[in-house]
Amino acid sequence: MSTVTRSELSEKNEYYVEKHRFLELKHFCLQYPIWKEAYCSLDGLSKRPTDLLIFSKTVESPTEKCAIAKQYYLERMTMIENACYQTDKELCSYILHAVTEERSYESLLQKYSIPCCREYYYKLYRKFFYILSKLRE
Repeated sequence: MSTVTRSELSEKNEYYVEKHRFLELKHFCLQYPIWKEAYCSLDGLSKRPTDLLIFSKTVESPTEKCAIAKQYYLERMTMIENACYQTDKELCSYILHAVTEERSYESLLQKYSIPCCREYYYKLYRKFFYILSKLRE
């Protein structure tokens, strides 16, 4: 699997995020669908107890482990959703699709008819990662 290397954003840009930090945040966002599926599948009676082994080995109760796991996923999903909302209240749903599904402007335009120009979209895209970087500190 190859990674498409894009030119780095200038440090003079108001939404500058260092290249490797950007890649870290990008991969963090791409886990959103996994977290959402895991969150929805945890109903207090885990069907796959091995999924909960990564959470708090000192807690014995499966119900507690399930609650801890749900909180873990919810915190991360909420962080991404809040960063989208802080980026732009009207376009937050488009930004969420873009960062969690790795969609380009053309893809958003074709599938969801995003109501903004390419230049403005990419400004918001950079702003989103700048905000998320601040939230993750």
